[in-house]
Amino acid sequence: MTSLLDHADTYQANPLDMIEEIVSEHEWPFDRQGDDELTVGVTGKWCDYQLWFSWRPEVGALQFSCAFDLKPPEPRRRDLHSLIVMLNERLWIGHFDLWGDEGLLVYRHALLLRGSGGPNSEQIEDLVEIGLSECERFYPAFQFAVWGGKSPREAIEAAMLETVGEA
Repeated sequence: MTSLLDHADTYQANPLDMIEEIVSEHEWPFDRQGDDELTVGVTGKWCDYQLWFSWRPEVGALQFSCAFDLKPPEPRRRDLHSLIVMLNERLWIGHFDLWGDEGLLVYRHALLLRGSGGPNSEQIEDLVEIGLSECERFYPAFQFAVWGGKSPREAIEAAMLETVGEA
């Protein structure tokens, strides 16, 4: 059986060119590893993030990952997996993941762009803003679970505690 992709027109402008321009405008440090990969360093409220963009022209997909500056020790990873499941239920776009042996905590999302001619700058800016926003929003929960010894449920409750008024 022939793949549907064998008959698809896979030509598209490389979205990493546009991303490189946007990143330069923000004056974020970046490294372009070739035609299909770009990494960017961004300082957030809670930590530094490593953004990674990967372009797969054969399927017309742009993958975005935002890695935390947080490496959980092996004994905490089981609870961290449970926390990730609970947090992913709260996300509309993208998901959190714990990458393999290195235990790297990341937020991930992909844009399918086949046939669209590529993303526009607003889509790229939304992709980055949403990813960073979700990382910042849930970073305290990850900290409570990894370093505070809290259960996944306790970590979410502590991190999502909303204060009212001013001190």
